[in-house]
Amino acid sequence: MSSITTRRFLQTAATLLVGIVLAACGKQEPAPAPKAAAPAAAPAPAAKVYVVGTDAAYAPFESQNEKGEIVGFDIDVVKALAQKAGIEVKFVNTPWEGIFNALNQGDRDLLVSAVTITDERKQSMDFSNPYFDAQQLMAVKSNSKIAKFADLKKLKVGVQNGTTGDEVVTKLQGKDSANIKRFESTPLALKELEAGGVDAVVADNGVVIHYVNNNVGAKFKTISDASFVAEQYGIPVKKGNAELLAKINKALADIKADGTYDKIYASYFGAAPGAPVAAAPAAAASK
Repeated sequence: MSSITTRRFLQTAATLLVGIVLAACGKQEPAPAPKAAAPAAAPAPAAKVYVVGTDAAYAPFESQNEKGEIVGFDIDVVKALAQKAGIEVKFVNTPWEGIFNALNQGDRDLLVSAVTITDERKQSMDFSNPYFDAQQLMAVKSNSKIAKFADLKKLKVGVQNGTTGDEVVTKLQGKDSANIKRFESTPLALKELEAGGVDAVVADNGVVIHYVNNNVGAKFKTISDASFVAEQYGIPVKKGNAELLAKINKALADIKADGTYDKIYASYFGAAPGAPVAAAPAAAASK
């Protein structure tokens, strides 16, 4: 009996030993901790959109079409500049009387609104190189006896408030003249001429010609005068914004060099830059 018991004891012990060894061999190492996920790449900053102020009541330079979209010569020029410069622009209709303040306060990054370059304006804003040659022009009724600018000395004259047309008429009649009728836009002044409320309108020749050609029933004629000096339009930016100004000037030179500017000009004025703009006796424009 004892020998059998001993044998069973040894067998049992052997079995237990093998089980222990197998259990030890089968022991699994703990799974490695998962690697921390790489932080997601920060999204690229959105490209700056430059806000362009424009008084969209000055066809053919800037106006609103039937869909409310801002269109015109100036708009097409800036769109072409933006494409060349690789920048995005957004046009915002901005009343003329507050347009310069909007620029100076930073609400607009640049302006395109048939803005004449003047020494006075250069003191508060920086201008691009000129992009349009302009001049003042008179509009009168077709049966009017007015023949020259001096004839307006004592007559009622309509102008757009704060424009160079306003300036030249003020110099002629005096700053206290009650005969100067100021309007928010040149088309409103021309409507007043049509109604007989003023004897003449003095404004940029581009907008005057466009109005006369598109309102034949008004029976206007246009008159130029040797006293009207040549003017040039520029694109204003906030004083000291040299980086944006450099981009605009470079792009302006590029679209003039590759023919883009000439195509835009011809599509609005039917001629190459420098040629007279077709109309009842006249030529080009300015604010």
